[in-house]
Amino acid sequence: MKRSEIRENIFKLVFCGDFHTKEELSGQVESYFEELPEITEEEHAYIAEKFDRIKDHVAEIDAKINEVAKGWKTDRMGKAELAILRLAVYEMQYDEDVPVKVAINEAVELAKKFGGDESPSFVNGILAKLA
Repeated sequence: MKRSEIRENIFKLVFCGDFHTKEELSGQVESYFEELPEITEEEHAYIAEKFDRIKDHVAEIDAKINEVAKGWKTDRMGKAELAILRLAVYEMQYDEDVPVKVAINEAVELAKKFGGDESPSFVNGILAKLA
């Protein structure tokens, strides 16, 4: 699985997290992995671990986003854009293996694929302020 595919799976889990309670989430995550066609144990572990780390830092990540998002606090953002931003901010702030430019570029690509017409520029604008 390519890095972009791994990142897309992490994004989907982060997105899913907004729709389920903490109690439901672990079952939803396991169901998600069961539906992935061919995934190695290493990929499964990496995706699950990164998702858990993002989940653990979501309050801090949202605070950073809210600091720079003029007129668009996290509770008003689209769920797809918010999940993309959470993943990217995590990578920018907490994941030393991902260069900031790569995190931003990949987030914009996810926004093109999963967001609305304005999503790529919105995501890029927020992340540029945090870079």
